[in-house]
Amino acid sequence: MLVKNPVLLTLFILLLAAGLLLPFVNYAPNRLMSGRGIGLEELLTGYWLWLPVPALLAGALCFITPSRPLSVAVTILAELLLFCLVALAGSTAARLAGQGGYLVRTSFGSGFWLMAALCLLMAADAIGRATASHALRVLANAQLWLPLALLLMAGRLDELSLLKEYANRQQVFQAALGEHLTLLFGTLAPAILIGIPLGFICHHSARWRPALFSTLNIIQTIPAIALFGLLIAPLSGLSAAWPWLRDAGIGGIGLAPALIALVLYALLPLVRSVHAGLQQVPAEVIETALGMGMTRPQIFLRVEVPLALPMILSGIRIIAVQTVGMGMVAALIGAGGFGALMFQGLLSSALELVLLGVIPAIALAVVVDQLFKLIVSFLHQVRQ
Repeated sequence: MLVKNPVLLTLFILLLAAGLLLPFVNYAPNRLMSGRGIGLEELLTGYWLWLPVPALLAGALCFITPSRPLSVAVTILAELLLFCLVALAGSTAARLAGQGGYLVRTSFGSGFWLMAALCLLMAADAIGRATASHALRVLANAQLWLPLALLLMAGRLDELSLLKEYANRQQVFQAALGEHLTLLFGTLAPAILIGIPLGFICHHSARWRPALFSTLNIIQTIPAIALFGLLIAPLSGLSAAWPWLRDAGIGGIGLAPALIALVLYALLPLVRSVHAGLQQVPAEVIETALGMGMTRPQIFLRVEVPLALPMILSGIRIIAVQTVGMGMVAALIGAGGFGALMFQGLLSSALELVLLGVIPAIALAVVVDQLFKLIVSFLHQVRQ
């Protein structure tokens, strides 16, 4: 067979199609106008004519038998191509701003987004082939963003409309970040305190297990917006009956109903993971602990929890990522966060403002997910 890496070949073909058929950047005289798309072929002048070289080299490597050195080479080429694409977009935005003035808006086009995503997929596939260690994969994927961070810190991307939007709303963005982190940690803490004991009850009590799982399943099937709405009336009534609740910030809208709803949604995945983790603890280990004279609480804390910890952490990872995503919807009841920026952008038809809320939320979810995966991988290596 001539093609040795069909995945790389497919990604390469899609990369070429995106570069040739889709607009690389969108140019508008001001924020209110839709503007026009500019293709990549219009921008490949001067030293930018070398930009397709990393893509072509990566495409040529699909005809060579995969190996670790080859995977490293593909990773480097994909990272170099991604860096060049971002640098070209920033350079184009600076040039157009110099020609048209401060009101000019240059944003990433659909071609850029697709090409950037394909570069990341190409690098992720190569990293997965190069090493089986999850920790090394996380570090290798993380370093892909270092060159882009250098471009950002050097100010080479400041004329892009997304960065202009950030500069205009920097304080609002920082407040939204703090609110979103409050939603995340404010959900995780009570969910862990409630979910782990419930998982323990489900594991050790066959009588309560069906009722608990049925109740949590019902909560999970309620749409998020509906659950937020259901909490408005009772919390408003409680704050009206007891003014000290209102003084504490608890009411029908705001942070309180958002946290209650997010905690309720987080219980089912966590309880299931705790139950599954405790189930995989060998009965012989528990019998040995009983024979040594350990009490049930001691067995739970010193034997069952350490052995079930990787599974429990996987459940916490799920609810953490879930909370970051569902926290976007919580902005509808005044909880703030990145969702507030997203909805403001939707109401004003400002795509950059929408992205200013969406991209950080995605980045936060990815960081949280990879962090927990790294911890779980470390625990597995320690146990082995």
